[in-house]
Amino acid sequence: MSNNISANDVKALREKTGAGMMDCKKALSESNGNMDAAIDYLRKKGLADSQKKQVRIAAEGYIDSYIHNGKIGVMVEVNCETDFVAKNENFRTFVRDVAMHVAAADPKFIHKDDIDEGYKNKEAEIYAAQLKEQGKPDNMIPKIVQGKLAKLAQEVCLLEQNFVKNPDLKINDLVNDLTLKLGEKISIRRFVKYNLGEGIEKRKDNLAEEVAKMSQKHG
Repeated sequence: MSNNISANDVKALREKTGAGMMDCKKALSESNGNMDAAIDYLRKKGLADSQKKQVRIAAEGYIDSYIHNGKIGVMVEVNCETDFVAKNENFRTFVRDVAMHVAAADPKFIHKDDIDEGYKNKEAEIYAAQLKEQGKPDNMIPKIVQGKLAKLAQEVCLLEQNFVKNPDLKINDLVNDLTLKLGEKISIRRFVKYNLGEGIEKRKDNLAEEVAKMSQKHG
């Protein structure tokens, strides 16, 4: 450890991270005075602390919605531990960002453990059919399908997806960062997405046939 840690360095690190004075001093000592390394040290420690917070009960929170051009509608519920945090601007901005992300990225599940076997089997069948259409050898298809299924969570699970506003971060990273910043468990509980006209069989009348039928009736 370095003993040449100044009070100004500790203060600067505290202002950058919001961590406690002693934690900042230890981080700088462990990092030999390197500010960037000290920030990384605190982030790792902070993320570990945020995971401990995630086992607590979060029954408060906020529901927000996002409508895109009148064609896509999303509602999201995000929970926290206290009504005080539920009214926090950063918390509500996060909820709105999640709603916008759902509209753009179209996740099917929240967590990778939520993916059911029926969905996996259906996706496996689609993958296999696509690979066969592409002319892949039959003996290679099962292995390729397994590789695609291993990456499925990154495509369809909200927490595993890259944030549309900043692809360098996953949604789960945002949850952990907000947990650290607000000091409470943050949990995305549920979401629903509506696409205009989804599930409706659109009418496809043939105008010429309709006119002909009307002519026959009046002929």
